[in-house]
Amino acid sequence: MIRNRIAALAATAAAASLLLTACNATDQAASVAKDGVGTALQSLHFDSGTAKQHHATPKTGDWATGAGKPASTPVARKWVQLSAARAGDLDPVVVNGAGFTLYRFDKDTPNPSKSNCNDACATTWPPVVVAPGGKIFIDGVSKSAVGVVKRDDGSLQVTIGGWPVYRFSKDLKPGDTNGQGVGGTWFGVTPDGRKAGAQDRTGTGSTGGSGSTGGSGSGTAAATSVVLSDEKNFGDPSEGLAGSGCQNVARDDSASSLRASGALKIWSEKDCKGESEVVQGDIADLASIDFDNRISSVFLG
Repeated sequence: MIRNRIAALAATAAAASLLLTACNATDQAASVAKDGVGTALQSLHFDSGTAKQHHATPKTGDWATGAGKPASTPVARKWVQLSAARAGDLDPVVVNGAGFTLYRFDKDTPNPSKSNCNDACATTWPPVVVAPGGKIFIDGVSKSAVGVVKRDDGSLQVTIGGWPVYRFSKDLKPGDTNGQGVGGTWFGVTPDGRKAGAQDRTGTGSTGGSGSTGGSGSGTAAATSVVLSDEKNFGDPSEGLAGSGCQNVARDDSASSLRASGALKIWSEKDCKGESEVVQGDIADLASIDFDNRISSVFLG
């Protein structure tokens, strides 16, 4: 009798243990599924600068077709590049490593990120997808603005400001912007995820500092990104900054020219201190405003 009771208790304990293990496994699987995007994002590697500056292997990474050939659905690449640039009348707009314009879709959502372009839509507007564990080169785009979202097919699509980003099949060469305004829902994407060509107009609030150049008074668009080049006339190497507020420069006192989409304030010391100057648009030679090799921080937005 005692032996039978002990055996029954042991069997009950074993069953409870198996049930608990199964529940834990189910909970862990659900947690992984729920946090899949976060895990994928953590597995990606972010490098400031361009693929070329990081000596990426030629003809790898960023998907792009040759000039004159229509785009097709891309495969997930080991690396993609996001660069703040000028394309046609769009300035700034984000382009990929081959210089092709990237777009956002009004029918998508940024919070939470969700792509609503699949099947035939994704052939006309191929999504920018990256392989798990891949690299994203950021050039004039803030790392904090970049993410990924899992598409319906399970691939990881790059997002900027929460918005999934795409190429356009009718852009046949770098710099084309044929997708701008298509259907009233497709627009080039800025470095902070807004619609290119439709930025909010704000004053620069240019108080203090040593003065201003280039018409930076009230009503001028405030720049949300800037590319600082070590050489005059925008030559490489270069460094991109994007976002809003004060941004410290990684390569202190190195810039000899800059590209910007609007007005910004440059400073001679870190944390937006020291001498300053409000500038507007591109400056091919910072010596012209006595700021060659003197920029240590900038104020954007």
